[in-house]
Amino acid sequence: MHVQEAIRTRRSVRKFRQDPVDPALLEKLVDCARLAPSGANLQPLCYKIVSDRPLVAEVEKQIKWAAYLYPDYVPKNGEKPVAYIAICVDTRIKQSGWDVDLGLAGATLLLEATEMGLGTCMLGAINRPEISRILGISEPYKLLDLVALGYPAEKPVAVAMQDGNVKYYVKDGVLQVPKRSLSDVLL
Repeated sequence: MHVQEAIRTRRSVRKFRQDPVDPALLEKLVDCARLAPSGANLQPLCYKIVSDRPLVAEVEKQIKWAAYLYPDYVPKNGEKPVAYIAICVDTRIKQSGWDVDLGLAGATLLLEATEMGLGTCMLGAINRPEISRILGISEPYKLLDLVALGYPAEKPVAVAMQDGNVKYYVKDGVLQVPKRSLSDVLL
């Protein structure tokens, strides 16, 4: 798969097959993310791989899924993620301004996962204090976001945005994700 194909086909997946993901693939994703550009090359991000089923189940309880379709599109038993990667910042390296680093590393990780045939969902609507407790993440580390992972059991598609409406929706059983057109984003 070429990068452009990964960019054009990658969408947030919220329904996963229950096949385990090889731990070596999860480490490869972190290895790719760590190579992403970083402001002043400070590299303040660190990662925690979560693939132990009981731990995955505990983390799952602390996530609010698919705000536009909540609660109908919350992953049900048999379609939940099988792993997570927690993206954290080491506050000894950088106290603030790590949002660009997070975006670059997250995008790198998501695109590599797509190339591997994995589905992902970058999650920001999470209970950070409780997930940090569950995963043993404490100062000087701070949990920023989670990436849900697994082999996809759905194939969301990008569709043209209608009347400025950004809300994703399900049509004929397929998640439709509205995207602005190229002419709308070129100044």
